[in-house]
Amino acid sequence: MGKVVLVTGVARRLGGRFVRRVQREPGIDRVIGVDAVPPEHSLGDAHFVRADIRHPMIAKVLAEHDVDTVVHMDVNGTPLGRSRGRGSRSAVKETNVIGTMQLLGACQKAPSVRRLVVKSTTNVYGSAPRDPAVFTETMPAKSLPSGGFAKDAVEVEGYVRGFARRRPDVAVAVLRFANILGPGADSPLAEYFSLPVLPTVFGYDPRLQFVHEDDVIGVLLVASQEPGRGTLNSGTFNIAGDGVLLLSQTARRLGKPTVPVLLPTVTWVGSALRSLGVSDFSPEQIRLLTHGRVVDTTQMRETLGFTPKFTTAGTFRDFAASRGPGLLPPERLARAVDRAAAVLPAGTPR
Repeated sequence: MGKVVLVTGVARRLGGRFVRRVQREPGIDRVIGVDAVPPEHSLGDAHFVRADIRHPMIAKVLAEHDVDTVVHMDVNGTPLGRSRGRGSRSAVKETNVIGTMQLLGACQKAPSVRRLVVKSTTNVYGSAPRDPAVFTETMPAKSLPSGGFAKDAVEVEGYVRGFARRRPDVAVAVLRFANILGPGADSPLAEYFSLPVLPTVFGYDPRLQFVHEDDVIGVLLVASQEPGRGTLNSGTFNIAGDGVLLLSQTARRLGKPTVPVLLPTVTWVGSALRSLGVSDFSPEQIRLLTHGRVVDTTQMRETLGFTPKFTTAGTFRDFAASRGPGLLPPERLARAVDRAAAVLPAGTPR
C-alpha cells in the first residue's frame, strides 16, 4: 500500500471507520481525511482537511501531502446525517458527479498518485423485467438508470474510465457494492426496511443481495493494497455476500407486515415511501423492489482475492438485530397501515 492515503467522505460513519482502520496497516505513513464538514466521530491519528471536492482546491491537498493512494468514498445515495432539506438531492448529485470530476482532474495532475479506489454500486445495472439471472461486470444494463443515485454512479464510472485511459500508470479499482447493510447503514433501502410497514409491489417478490458494512471496510483495504501473488487490484468488481434473499423473506425476518400495491406507474410509490419517511426513493429503487438484482462475485474472489465474512442472509440478520423487534403493538400497527393506505391509489390491494 502507498505510504500516504487520502480518503474522501470521512464525515460519514463508513468513511470514518475506514480511516481509523487503514491507519493500522503496516507501511502507512499518513492518512488524510477530506470532507466538506468536520466529522462528528474520531478519525484517530488521521489528518483532517476540510475541503469540498466539488472545488479545485482538492488539487492543492493532493500536492501538499504528496498523496499516492486515493480512496474515493464520497459517492452516496443520501445526504449526510438525518437532515433532509429540499435541496439535499441536488447537493448529493453535485458531490457525486461534479465532486468526482474535480477529484479525478486533481489526480490526473498529481504525479505522486499511483492508486485510485472508487466506491460505486450495483445500481449501475438497473433493474428490468428482462434482466439476466446474474449480472457479471462486463454485462451492460438492459435499461440504463434514468435518475437518482444509480444515474450518478453511471456517470461517475464513466469519468473514472476516462481517467484510467489518461493515466494508465495509475492502478484503478471500481468496487460495485450491493446494497450495504449493517447496524450503522444509512441508505434509502435501510430506511425502507426501518419502516413500520413495508410497501411491496403486488405480484412481485424480487431477489436481493446485501453486503455487510464490515466487509465494505475489508474489501476497501484489499483494493488499496499492493496486489498479492495471483491477485490484481485494478478493474471493476462486484461486491456482495453469498446467496440471495427474497423481499418476502426480509419482511418475515424483520417481523413486519407488508402492504402490496399495484404497478401501473412508479411515481406515486416514491411519494408514498417519502410520506412514510424514506427521503430519496427514486424510480430505480422501486424497480429494484419489483424486479430485484443479483450479481456474480467470481472476480471479487478470484481476481481481487477477497472473500466476505458475511453472507447476504448473515448481513440482513445483523441489520435486523440492530433494529430490534419489528412487530408493533396492535394500535400502532393499525395506525401505520392506515397511514400507508392513505397515500396509495384507489384500487390498490389492502
